[in-house]
Amino acid sequence: MALSTTPAAPTDDGAPIASFSNCHEGILKKLHTLGELPALLEPAARARQIAEEALEFFREAIFEHHLEEERELFPAVIASAQPGDELTRVKAMTQRLTDEHRRVEALWKTLESGLKRVAKGQGTDLNIADLQRLVAEYKAHAGYEEAEFLPLSETILSRNSNHMAALGMSLHMRHAKPVNAYI
Repeated sequence: MALSTTPAAPTDDGAPIASFSNCHEGILKKLHTLGELPALLEPAARARQIAEEALEFFREAIFEHHLEEERELFPAVIASAQPGDELTRVKAMTQRLTDEHRRVEALWKTLESGLKRVAKGQGTDLNIADLQRLVAEYKAHAGYEEAEFLPLSETILSRNSNHMAALGMSLHMRHAKPVNAYI
């Protein structure tokens, strides 16, 4: 409620005082709403932080993890699997896991620009359904891999210590920092 800049005509009924009182009522209502702001700032800052960390993590860790599985682990397990049912099963599992990688990565790409805006505090127009789908699909993917594929992989690769050692060396080489010669 705005205060009038024109002085009210003097009356005996107290109307000018009521006018001031009514203004305070409107001011206090707005201040009460403003008082809600601190409680909202913390979740907004947390949303920006989560989005920023997800952007960095997904590119640096998840995409790299998928690539490593597809270039190192899957071929090693396929090469070491016994011909017949075991090899057929392993090929089907690695195809399923690779397909899941592509689906999760495609979902990520649809979310990435929205997450960038959230990380910068520039918007909240994130596709929540796609985000929930990404989380659910990745949980299912990781669950299947942990419960089914990785135990089978360990069984297959453990039959020949050279196969497990070769995989370990390959992973080590991929993660090793290059050593520069003395300058």
